[in-house]
Amino acid sequence: MVNCGFQAESTARLKTMQHSKRDNTWSKWGIFLGVAVALGALVVVGWTFMQNRFQPGSSLDADVTIGIDDMPQSLDIRSDSSAAAERLLVDNVYETLVTVDQDNKLQPGLATSWKTSDDGLTVTLTLQSGVTFSNGHTLDASDAVWSLQQNVTNKVADVDELGDLASVANPNATTVVITLAKPNPTLLRALSGRLGIVYDSESSSADYQRKAIGSGPFTVADFQPGHSLKLARSDTYHGTKAASNVVEFMQYSDADALSKALTDGSLDMAAPVSASTATGLNGKDGLTVKEGATTDKVLLAYNNGTDSLLSDEQARKAFRYQIDAAGIASAQPDAAGALGGPISLLEPGYEDLTGLYPHDENQAGQMFSYFGAQYLTTVNLVVPEEYRSLAETIKQQIERQPRPTVNLEVLSDEDYAKRIKDGKWELTVMSMDGTDDAGIFADPDSMFHYDHTEAQQAYADARAATNDADYEARMKAYARLISEDAASDWLYTRKCFTVASTKVSGYPTSMINRRMPLAGLTVK
Repeated sequence: MVNCGFQAESTARLKTMQHSKRDNTWSKWGIFLGVAVALGALVVVGWTFMQNRFQPGSSLDADVTIGIDDMPQSLDIRSDSSAAAERLLVDNVYETLVTVDQDNKLQPGLATSWKTSDDGLTVTLTLQSGVTFSNGHTLDASDAVWSLQQNVTNKVADVDELGDLASVANPNATTVVITLAKPNPTLLRALSGRLGIVYDSESSSADYQRKAIGSGPFTVADFQPGHSLKLARSDTYHGTKAASNVVEFMQYSDADALSKALTDGSLDMAAPVSASTATGLNGKDGLTVKEGATTDKVLLAYNNGTDSLLSDEQARKAFRYQIDAAGIASAQPDAAGALGGPISLLEPGYEDLTGLYPHDENQAGQMFSYFGAQYLTTVNLVVPEEYRSLAETIKQQIERQPRPTVNLEVLSDEDYAKRIKDGKWELTVMSMDGTDDAGIFADPDSMFHYDHTEAQQAYADARAATNDADYEARMKAYARLISEDAASDWLYTRKCFTVASTKVSGYPTSMINRRMPLAGLTVK
């Protein structure tokens, strides 16, 4: 847990509050009401497209227009915990102290380098010099200290990932020193996301819900919550300037409308799209479908609580032998490959664990036979609508055995959430998407109700690691332990899909469900 009482020192602030500040008032963009243009758009793209594409207030023409299915309601990443806000703004409008590449490996961000002490309690980051925010203010270490302090004070989403902060200091304009009460081997990764954003300390009163003051290659030119977001190239950016003048995101709630906009040229690209949309557009003239890797893991989750059949280790292992995870992975259009454990290929500590429980119905049958007929009768499988098809496949596979039978319930999202919270289930299909999220199986109070003393100790050992190598090795041991004990049945990792015009280049293809850096995006 973060210690909210940590000291934030600013011993070498180069700015003074007495210095004349720029006016932070943002001028409003004029509303584009040209009737002739609107009529022209109707002629070109048709009434159906006009119903699905919101016309933004900015009159800037976009070099590249991108269709997405989830637009944030707010630009304030600190208060909006949605993945959409972080995906669209981080690396584009905002920069983080540390960043990651498409393989999810840590890379320099605003910090050009960092060093962790041997005891893991002190992390020293060296920042780039000559960086400015979009409003012209200088970005230095005092802004980084202030931003970290604000994360803790305001308890932003996922702030616990920072660990037990003892102090944060800036001994000079380009150095940030983070001191911990105990080691946190994932601190640097936490600083690569929303918690690592550096904000302008001199613009604390800005309306971050509708505006954005960052140091990235783009600025926000226009934002219509839930509809559209327009980014404009920042000519004051300290790095390589963005390849496109304007990039516009448009929300499409209907997959058919999105596909039509791509085929008729109204959109230049869409990302990420569903597997079905990607399949339907694959091979279309003028379009390219690309696949990328993610950390998203699909699993048949077990309720290991004492009132559940899955509290018995024998039953958990029998289900793992019975389910053909490799067959499921090969048949699912969104599957990148079979998994076998709680850590994906793009996360620290990954090991191929698919061989622990090969598909073996004879072995499963023998293990099920240990249970009396009165004890092993029916198992409840509850899923939301999106997993209906996969759940039906799992039901069929389980019922190849004489028992148990499967009571499959497909619930609304609201009813599903309540059912899971109440613990009135035994099996469910779900996904987990986040680096280092395997630790949830060390929490007996989580939805899995998995209470295993050795696993808890193994995870505690991993969290006590003082360097990356030890952390990865200990996470690997932890993952193997809970997979061998069959805490759940991890089926496959997901891939993500991008559909783009053949004229578009410079866009990422992996991890785009988490972040989408677009500085290199351009149209031929």
